[in-house]
Amino acid sequence: MDAILTALRAAAEPTRLRLLRLLALGDLTVSELTHILGQSQPRVSRHLKLMCESGLLDRFPEGAWVFYRVAAKGAGADLAHRLLSMLPADDPMLSLDQSRLDAIRAARAARAQDYFTVNARDWGQLRSLHVDQSEVERALLSAIQGRAVADLVDLGTGTGRVLEILAPAIERGIGIDLSREMLDIARANLEKADLRHCMIRQGDITQVPLTAECADVVTIHQVLHYATDPAVVVAEAARILRPGGLLLVVDFAPHDLEILRDQHAHRRLGFADAEVQGWFAAAGLTCAAPVMLPGKPLTVVLWSAEKKKIGELA
Repeated sequence: MDAILTALRAAAEPTRLRLLRLLALGDLTVSELTHILGQSQPRVSRHLKLMCESGLLDRFPEGAWVFYRVAAKGAGADLAHRLLSMLPADDPMLSLDQSRLDAIRAARAARAQDYFTVNARDWGQLRSLHVDQSEVERALLSAIQGRAVADLVDLGTGTGRVLEILAPAIERGIGIDLSREMLDIARANLEKADLRHCMIRQGDITQVPLTAECADVVTIHQVLHYATDPAVVVAEAARILRPGGLLLVVDFAPHDLEILRDQHAHRRLGFADAEVQGWFAAAGLTCAAPVMLPGKPLTVVLWSAEKKKIGELA
């Protein structure tokens, strides 16, 4: 009862209701919110602090920035969604907020496209060396088919493509990446696809900023060949998996294309099955048979493993 009353008091103010609606539409920073609302940063920050303390909002630090969004779980989240359903669709102030939010999203998308345009040549060159990405995406979808996936975490999410592909099959998705440029692209892509149940967070995939046993599926798509110690990344993935959860790793089979090391910063030229399966076993995961997707000249492999359930732990 106390939690509900606290959340109600925190929401019962016009600016806070405007904030609630904006943050139900995606992640926004204080500076973006001040621009939309036309209010000072200290005032907006005070509103946000109160709403976070009451459980209506979640906050996510990202370097010098902090992103906010409507809380994902708890009494505050439930109340927030009930209040949102009661807001009038034709309110002129909310409509003005929406138009300003659209402008901010358009600017985000333009920045992301500029970065992608600059790097498009390298992306295209790399894609031409291996199997068509649509085959990899079909393999990922097939791997989770029939599973009840409440929470998916994509480590090293890049452009957010894995979240886009798997979004229809999951309840919630989080993409983790350290690169600010990639985070901008991923956010723009998720907003364009209107995937409000997916979010992007900045973080180191060797020290994932999530609690243990919080995910039903973890994906690591074309990331391990950049990692200094891939086994650490696999161990982190296993840590955040729930018992019975599934880890999916997509990367290259062993190859000898030194150009990928010289020009694309690959630390490893692919991985042998035995090496990947050794990391899985060390992390307490049970391996399945790998799926090979031959390309010219690179072969892409989908490795999968499940975390042992409580009764299976030795």
